[in-house]
Amino acid sequence: MISYFFKRTFVVLAVVVLCGASGLKAQTIEAAITATQNEQYDKAEQILLDLTKSAPTSKVYYRLGENTLLNFFSDTISNSPKIVAAEASGYFEKGIALTPNDPINYVGLAKVSAYLGDNTKAAELRAKAKSFLLPYKKVTKIPNPQEYAYTLAKLAESYIVFEQVDTTLAMPLLREALSIDQKNDAIYIITGDIYLLVNNGSLAIKNYNRAQDADVNSPRANMKIGSIYFKGRNLMAAIPYYEQAIALDKNYAPAYRELGQLYSLAGRYADSKKYYETYLTLTNQNIPAKIRYVNALFYSKNYAEVIKNVEDIFAVDQSRNYLNRIAGYSCYEKQDYASALAYMDKLFETLAADRILKKDYIYYARILMKKNQGNPKVLADLDKAVAELSKIREKNESLKGPAKEKEKVNEAPYVAKVNELQKTIDAANKELDKAFEMYEKAITFEKANAAKDDDPSLIMEKGNSYLTHKRYTDAADTWKRLINKGKDSEEFYLQIGKAYYQGKDFDKADTFFNEMLLKYPDYLQGYLWAANNASAKDPDSKLGLAKQKFTAMISKAQIDSIKNANEIYDALRYLGYNALQAENYDQAKAYYNRMANLDPNNKDAVTKAYSSMATLYMSVGEYSRATEFYNKIIGIDPENAQAKQSIQYIQALQSSAKPKAHPNEITGVIKDSSGQPIAGASVRVKDTAAEQWTNAKGEFKFTMPEASAVLVISAKDYKTKEIPVTKSRVYNATLSK
Repeated sequence: MISYFFKRTFVVLAVVVLCGASGLKAQTIEAAITATQNEQYDKAEQILLDLTKSAPTSKVYYRLGENTLLNFFSDTISNSPKIVAAEASGYFEKGIALTPNDPINYVGLAKVSAYLGDNTKAAELRAKAKSFLLPYKKVTKIPNPQEYAYTLAKLAESYIVFEQVDTTLAMPLLREALSIDQKNDAIYIITGDIYLLVNNGSLAIKNYNRAQDADVNSPRANMKIGSIYFKGRNLMAAIPYYEQAIALDKNYAPAYRELGQLYSLAGRYADSKKYYETYLTLTNQNIPAKIRYVNALFYSKNYAEVIKNVEDIFAVDQSRNYLNRIAGYSCYEKQDYASALAYMDKLFETLAADRILKKDYIYYARILMKKNQGNPKVLADLDKAVAELSKIREKNESLKGPAKEKEKVNEAPYVAKVNELQKTIDAANKELDKAFEMYEKAITFEKANAAKDDDPSLIMEKGNSYLTHKRYTDAADTWKRLINKGKDSEEFYLQIGKAYYQGKDFDKADTFFNEMLLKYPDYLQGYLWAANNASAKDPDSKLGLAKQKFTAMISKAQIDSIKNANEIYDALRYLGYNALQAENYDQAKAYYNRMANLDPNNKDAVTKAYSSMATLYMSVGEYSRATEFYNKIIGIDPENAQAKQSIQYIQALQSSAKPKAHPNEITGVIKDSSGQPIAGASVRVKDTAAEQWTNAKGEFKFTMPEASAVLVISAKDYKTKEIPVTKSRVYNATLSK
């Protein structure tokens, strides 16, 4: 987006009175200049077009090209830069055809090339223009010194491109121009503009004051100084300068527009309306002026008035279909996404493809994203509804005997709910697919239109939007495009790998984590997530993928075992469980012992290590050793109900040849929303230390303390769930992300 100041720079830029050599009447030229200065670009264009028929000169065509560019910068929302560039270039080329040795139209073409990003062509055209400005050692020998100096100043101005300027190239030209002509206010204004762009406000104001001295009756310099304060949001300081501009020329329309916008930002809407009405009166209520009024309302964030005025314009002139753009933008800012989409749909339906702007695609994508911002919750609701329906069907299928039909639950309402949610999601996905398509068009817009690279900020935004809507693999694929654009930190690699992991694209995640560890071989979190991914890829540990990764992680983490204690603990816990599942008990003991000794002051870690060791001895029937470790837990935590219950259970086992299951023993399976088991999930009795973890199949079994009320089920990267304890001894659960 072109800065507001930059637009004002062009809007109020002076036009030097063309030399008498053109053969035109001064008042005719003055009429065109006045129309341009008062932002009546259509009127100025008509005057100049008439002059091309009655008395064409290269200067007239240059003014037509400049007028076209000024019109564009006064309304970048409505105008297409590509079309404006072509139109302005056409006028400059006609001027060259008429007078090939006049440098001014080459300057105009250089400016257009610079706007389009073709710096090589711009440099060639500047060189061509300078070739017609023969070097003079003495100013007195220059045939047309004022015109010569003005051309140098315009050459300097051509280096201003979207808030950027190369002062090493521009300033020497301005110094030379001022050495030739110190009475041209336009040269001082261009100099002030350049100083302002490099944040030298004092020198900018100094040159604007010199411009005022050069033409005491001109309002432009005061407008420029007012703009400095306006840009700095020092609104009250800006007002006197705008008022002085009006005092110098009561018909100077831009000053009224600026005051209208200023008072709107200050919340003084009555004053704002008064100045805007004067502005429209001075511009003869022409539609282009009204459109600039609408733009000013937009930049002052008065979105409701934007929409109202757009509809007023449509009531008398429906051909201005590009106004759907600013109406759509305004509705988006007002968070009226349905209306915003309607305006944008109409814009895309009625506007030629080459007049669609990059920001149109951006707004369209963002509108659709905001319109469907509730989609993640609907996805979660669908998962829940599917789980409920599955549970009902499972229960119905288990019923037998005469009471089957009587006890059977009616599935119809559950089916209807699932279908309704799925329908909502299908509609949202259709719009989201279109949003991502629009993002891609915006990302590649400059590459397609100006030989520039893809937009990295929009690539990031697109990836974030994929993530929001749980399209994890798409998010990762999108973010990967940024790695070769300098965004390749350890954290960014991890972000991408975790997205593949969340999307259950474990093969892609594995490949990516391996690439990450080659680039960052000391990044411990990379090893941890590579190991987590390997565990998910090989849930039954048949291939031993996770074991290799966790072993590698421990090797890296041991460099600083105190700092990396948590990571080592997680690895040892997995490796111990893995060995236990493989019935490699000695190896499991070794891992659990390392867990207990890793940080003896960490009571929670030691307790879990002892609990794992007790489970191991229970698995091999060594109940006395299991009791020994449960007693160690009680020694650390005398109120540990799980350890006490476990000891009671062991005693019951030992006193009965065929013991019955403990009355408080519970079992279950923990899965994710896609039905896959979650290994290593925690099942804990709320407000107690009683806890167990699921195996590779998501299964758990342990004895609850008496009077247990709630089970807390949690797993890394999943939402924690609480389940009330009932008479049931089977507790299955599904965790969502």
